[in-house]
Amino acid sequence: MAAYLCPPAVIHGEHAVKTSEIVAEVRDRHPHAAWAPRIDGIAASTGIETRGWMLPLETAVAPGNGGGLGAVGIGSAQEALARDGFTQQDVDRVIAALEAIPGPQTVQERTAPAWEAVQSYGERAARGALQIAGLDAAGIDCLITSNSTTPALPGLDIALANKLPLRNDVMLLPATQWACIAGTRSLALAADLVAADPDRVVLVVIAEALSTTYQPADDTLESLIVRLLFADTAVAAVVTGRPRRESVLRLDSAWHHTLPGTQDLHRLETRADGTHFVMDRRGPRAVQETVTAMWEWLRVRYQDDPDSWHPDVLLAHPGGTRVLEYMEQTMPEAWPSGLLDYSRDSYTTGNRGGAAVFDILRRAHDAGQKSGSRAVLYAAAPGLTATALEGEWL
Repeated sequence: MAAYLCPPAVIHGEHAVKTSEIVAEVRDRHPHAAWAPRIDGIAASTGIETRGWMLPLETAVAPGNGGGLGAVGIGSAQEALARDGFTQQDVDRVIAALEAIPGPQTVQERTAPAWEAVQSYGERAARGALQIAGLDAAGIDCLITSNSTTPALPGLDIALANKLPLRNDVMLLPATQWACIAGTRSLALAADLVAADPDRVVLVVIAEALSTTYQPADDTLESLIVRLLFADTAVAAVVTGRPRRESVLRLDSAWHHTLPGTQDLHRLETRADGTHFVMDRRGPRAVQETVTAMWEWLRVRYQDDPDSWHPDVLLAHPGGTRVLEYMEQTMPEAWPSGLLDYSRDSYTTGNRGGAAVFDILRRAHDAGQKSGSRAVLYAAAPGLTATALEGEWL
């Protein structure tokens, strides 16, 4: 399967949003929520003090351009009031009052600026990855893209094909719904593509504006947690079938796993005010099942060397600290400690969704890895589905 990965480019959201700012905004908006007395403890438990967004917090919490009448419309409201015996003067006064009430943002108002940002950040990450790999856009044979929170048609693949620009015969492979698994699964797909043609050069670009799931009107505990967790990031990397001077990691094998009957545990829902990320408390336990299955895959793969083989670094995006803790608890006792340090470091500035594994990989690369170090990359996503890769630092 051997595929060769150049260091990724990572573009973090440029608007720093502090947890204290989110807590203040939510507390002011929902002072009587059941979880309000515990909000400080809930925020502290995430371990995240600040995260980067592509757009400022003010953009997420701003009212919509329409008034309180919303989809009802002025005409319909006037007719209804007149039928109930209101005078024209009273009708005008009521309509004016209703129009003055700020309404929530519509889906278009919320996602349109985020989609523009995703394209801009994605282009910057792509250009950065090409520069790191010592290539220009003309050298790319295939483009794999993923962005789950700002769906559009044409998508990010077409946007980047025009912006970079790529050759007219480049294979475009958009994967909008990969979400948190985009990092590992895109690399697995790229590895398959270069295995079929070692001269093929693949560019992977993942751009996620997860802040679009920040929904001010939602007063559920799950929505509070979503507000506190997510960060915006764009990442990109070049994968080749033959080693290059710039290559830093050889990918040797991939593993995929899907749990049946778990498709409703984590999901995106599009409502009148935009995209909502819905979480189920059973989710972390289900993700742990995929971790157990991954350990078994590695055990079987290295069953001829059970006592001495272990990864030197584990680049894992499971979505939360609970699964990271489970990973550490279920690792073989002989494995060294600290394998998840880069994963934990990345998580302190937010959950980056599909971009997380590339961010974690970049942190490991910048810290310096010895040639021959063994790496395992892992991610789980709504579905629930997981993909892992195993390889060696060059």
